[in-house]
Amino acid sequence: MLFNSAGYLLFFLAVAALHFALPHRYRWLLLLLASYWFYMSWNVAYIALILVSTFVDYFVARALAGSRERGHEPRRRRLLLLTSLCANLGLLFVFKYWGFFNDSMRALAEALSLHWELPDLDVLLPVGISFYTFQTLGYTIEVYRGTLQPERHLGRFALYVALFPQLVAGPIERASRLLPQIRAEHALDWNRVVSGAQLFAWGLFKKVVIADRVSLYVDAVYGNLDFHDPSSYLLATYLFAFQIYCDFSGYTDMAIGSARILGFDLMENFRRPYFSTSMTEFWRRWHISLSTWLRDYLYIPLGGNRHGVAATYRNLLVTMLLGGLWHGASWNFVIWGAFHGVLLGLSRATLPLRDRVYLRAGVPGWLRDGLRMAITFHLACLGWVFFRAETLADSLQIVGGIAGLGAAWSKPFVDPDVFANAGLGILVLLCVHVFQERIGGVRESLTRAPLLLRFAAVYALLVAISLFGVEAGAQFIYFQF
Repeated sequence: MLFNSAGYLLFFLAVAALHFALPHRYRWLLLLLASYWFYMSWNVAYIALILVSTFVDYFVARALAGSRERGHEPRRRRLLLLTSLCANLGLLFVFKYWGFFNDSMRALAEALSLHWELPDLDVLLPVGISFYTFQTLGYTIEVYRGTLQPERHLGRFALYVALFPQLVAGPIERASRLLPQIRAEHALDWNRVVSGAQLFAWGLFKKVVIADRVSLYVDAVYGNLDFHDPSSYLLATYLFAFQIYCDFSGYTDMAIGSARILGFDLMENFRRPYFSTSMTEFWRRWHISLSTWLRDYLYIPLGGNRHGVAATYRNLLVTMLLGGLWHGASWNFVIWGAFHGVLLGLSRATLPLRDRVYLRAGVPGWLRDGLRMAITFHLACLGWVFFRAETLADSLQIVGGIAGLGAAWSKPFVDPDVFANAGLGILVLLCVHVFQERIGGVRESLTRAPLLLRFAAVYALLVAISLFGVEAGAQFIYFQF
């Protein structure tokens, strides 16, 4: 069930109406059943995986708290934490990474003239598995650290794991934020309803007017590289940067908007990342729930920046390598993660030198920031080549072609339909983001605006969606992760 479908609209309206009609003590059950129904609309069988993660982490967290209260040795708590890690990461490995691991080992064995006999597993990737496993792992780790008390109500904990607006593609919520909201009673608030509808409409605009329209061009080029030249590669890569941002942030806006109407505040996941002036800043603005998760549960436990320069760069590289692998089971994602790990290290190492160069050259602050922004955006686009291309060979063909190592450049392939409709959407997006960067958040401004103006904003977005949006509901890119 896609957010950009009539089915979801009917589903959500029914759930929201029942949610506010029921007494508070029954609402968790309604939302839990609705969330399971929402997930089972993709594949009924895979609800079992959510249930496994839910039960394992619920009982492990309870056992961790009991072990701490009874003064058991740390070794016992470490074994309990290891149980959660093995269960959750084991599910991820089997359903997401086994094929990649098996193919890589088979290729290595053939190169060494050895025989590799383990069979492939014919299973579909469960939608959203990386998101909810990281969410439950974060909960267990916090209980293990003693910074969070375990939730004793199994139903409310199950809802924390499966709350349908953010179940499939995040944000990856922290238990310390979401569980108290699940326990709290929420009254129907028309200000929240209108602001949630505005945010949902804005996310839908980004998805169907920009991302889905742009994907028509990107897919045509990236899916048929031999029929296009480097100028088309470059244009498709620029457009993919907007596609993936509008697709993923559009989903996040719709998730946050849906949750907001129901009374829940989900965390911010994007903060205009293409306005970043360094790769470090980029990762503070892009997929914030994942980058902070990796920071808190991987980078800092590895040592962070506490053990010298070399260890810091190593920790950055390891964190981003695993972050790349989190996105997908292929060498392209490993390379994409390593690329960003190297860039983060270089950004950190060269910042003082770059600051001195700009200062001695007398570059004005606005021009310095503009240059840094342009460089950061193009570095991100270079990384997107490996993220989007189907194979490593395709990635190298695109990068080589753009660098002038392949076919000769000519006039790029242009699809008038894409550029007429998506171009207008991108222009609106950039204007809104400039406003947000310079003045403040559009959502907050609209919240303070008269109710009539706020309804007008929703209406304008819906008109634009109906006139310029792609009608066929396309799946969100991050559903495959």
